[in-house]
Amino acid sequence: MENRPNNTIYINNLNEKIKKDELKKSLYAIFSQFGQILDIVALKTLKMRGQAFVIFKELGSATNALRSMQGFPFYDKPMRIGYSKTDSDLIAKMKGTYVERKREKKKPEEKPVKTVKKPKPAAPVAPAVPIPQPGMPGQMPGMGQPGMGGIPPLIGQPPPMQQAPGGAQPMQEQPPNNILFLTNLPEETNETMLQMLFNQFQAFKEVRLVPGRHDIAFVEFENETQAGVAKDALQGFKITPTNAMKISFAKK
Repeated sequence: MENRPNNTIYINNLNEKIKKDELKKSLYAIFSQFGQILDIVALKTLKMRGQAFVIFKELGSATNALRSMQGFPFYDKPMRIGYSKTDSDLIAKMKGTYVERKREKKKPEEKPVKTVKKPKPAAPVAPAVPIPQPGMPGQMPGMGQPGMGGIPPLIGQPPPMQQAPGGAQPMQEQPPNNILFLTNLPEETNETMLQMLFNQFQAFKEVRLVPGRHDIAFVEFENETQAGVAKDALQGFKITPTNAMKISFAKK
């Protein structure tokens, strides 16, 4: 029996080899097109491996995501998606139906009392007889004291390398063709994330990253028509909450 429609969707059959942080970023990248995401829960415990929850602000967003992405190949495995059995705490608080769960307090473990052995008295040491040296100037202040003089304080890390002046210049719009040029990509962007975004469009061929640059990439289609469809659909798409992707036709 299917669960009732819910703002939270439950996803399983996920690739268990993917690290937690990368998994959450990739899920955000492909599901944020359906609406505002409040949270993504992905745990790497033995019981929760290969599973995740995506919490949408609107119920309609969750429904569209479930219908559109059912069976979508995600890291080489088709996703199985359903509605969560219960509201997440976030949604329950928004609806005013949140009830705090009672947690059993664990009894503190009694630690065994350790017996402290008294140290044996040290053998008496004959005091050193100071040799008076009249007329010898006193030591400079701080010499011989820990933390003063001797080793100089460590110098802070060097400032980060400055970027070349000018930055990205506004580009003139190129005539339509089958290759798209992507800019303003976040640092964590990788080939798999972009493939998952663009292979939902017909005639998709490949993604090409630029070595040494995380903020730009090229996406090739079989024809300029489908390239234009993808460009219009994903223009301004936010791979992360702070990076809106900019898409233009590549210069040929």
